[in-house]
Amino acid sequence: MRDILPALRAWYAAGSPFGLATVVAVSRSAPRDPGAAMAVGPGDEVVGSVSGGCVEGAVFELAQEVIASGEARLETFGYSDEDAFAVGLTCGGEITVLVRRVSPADDPTFGAVADSVTAGRPVTTATLVDGAAPRGATLAVWPLPGPDPGPATPVPGVQEAGIQEPGAEGPGAQGPDSQRPDPADPDRADPDRADQGLGARDLDAQEPRTPDSAAPDPAAPGQEAQDLGAPGPVAPASDRRTGPPGGADPDHGIAGSLGRAGLDRVVAADVRAGAVPGGTGLRHYGPDGRRCGNAVTVFVRSFAPPPRMLVFGAVDYAAAVARVGGFLGYRVTVCDARPAFATPRRFPSGVEVVVDWPHRYLSGQATDERTVICVLTHDPKFDVPVLEEALRRPAAYVGAMGSRRTHDDRLERLRAAGVPEPALARLRSPVGLDLGARTPEEVAVSVAAEIVALRRGGSGVPLTARTGAIHPR
Repeated sequence: MRDILPALRAWYAAGSPFGLATVVAVSRSAPRDPGAAMAVGPGDEVVGSVSGGCVEGAVFELAQEVIASGEARLETFGYSDEDAFAVGLTCGGEITVLVRRVSPADDPTFGAVADSVTAGRPVTTATLVDGAAPRGATLAVWPLPGPDPGPATPVPGVQEAGIQEPGAEGPGAQGPDSQRPDPADPDRADPDRADQGLGARDLDAQEPRTPDSAAPDPAAPGQEAQDLGAPGPVAPASDRRTGPPGGADPDHGIAGSLGRAGLDRVVAADVRAGAVPGGTGLRHYGPDGRRCGNAVTVFVRSFAPPPRMLVFGAVDYAAAVARVGGFLGYRVTVCDARPAFATPRRFPSGVEVVVDWPHRYLSGQATDERTVICVLTHDPKFDVPVLEEALRRPAAYVGAMGSRRTHDDRLERLRAAGVPEPALARLRSPVGLDLGARTPEEVAVSVAAEIVALRRGGSGVPLTARTGAIHPR
């Protein structure tokens, strides 16, 4: 729903009812995952998709009926050999879609949920699919209130990292035996910066800069990260705020209701305990929330903060990789120790740009099993220290640019630094799939293809060379 949220927020703020269709169950070779959404708003405007085009026409008509009646509907679309001309999925799959009317009067929780998703705060919705209460009734659940660790997402633009003196304590501190480059050491300065009139000590001496432009409106088209399937683990505390926004129950972190207080309590507890695999799916309960019953069916949808993509090296390839990373729904940060290269004007709007030594910046960041790390500096004095740090921490993907000769040399340096073989086996280098890419944009597509294949378990071979379901379940 993230990709259509700007339109939904605008309609909701204007008090205009809209029909929201959500995929709540799929089987066989269905094209979209549970949680995929389509909405029909004022003037019959359509945003989003539930099937990639197969049943959108029927869902459009269904949404119009729901807007007029106010009664939620549940419909299943599949393929019938007996009636090939019926509305359905020609791919042979099956999807079940819940369509409900949304407005401030119909769903008072939607505004708070939309605010949390836009701000990158974790929130989960539970919507009644079948049961005693009206279909479409919604409960929103936030993490229980706790200390506010700060903004969920930094202001895009330049962020000057604090440069510590050798021997200082903290994430960026280095011991006397460290072989990593230190910007305070002129003997280890970047030789490329000499021609720019930027000595190594200049990085320490510079005053913090302000971004060239204000942060983009999170509700503007193109600024919302897209859903990435199963949200995965909840982001570290440094990447999220806890507790509900204004309007929700501050003592229990919930808003709305599924019709019965006992059911609300049990569903909220299950959400916080991670009882729904992947954070999205159907759950069944007894009328009052008993976990052994099937009288009530609830669709649970979790919104975790967007995963991070950390790009090291502010080269021309980095701008293309950052652009495709944003398209895939990542919160992108580009880091380089050279201020002349790490400028916001060289990168897409919304990308965070940091001036710091890559390994030092990474050592102070929280990563998890969804994080993507791309090392594009193509220089051993940057590559080796940041890869040594990256391969020792959780991450979904660690890739490094370079030729095979560069890769072999890099492996030897990493082994000499003490990186064990199991960690080295995680390194994707040379980065990307073999597409014959040449331009920065083509290389970015190659990198993105490898990331998606790794995340989804794809083979990377042409579909024409394979048989069986394209979207196996």
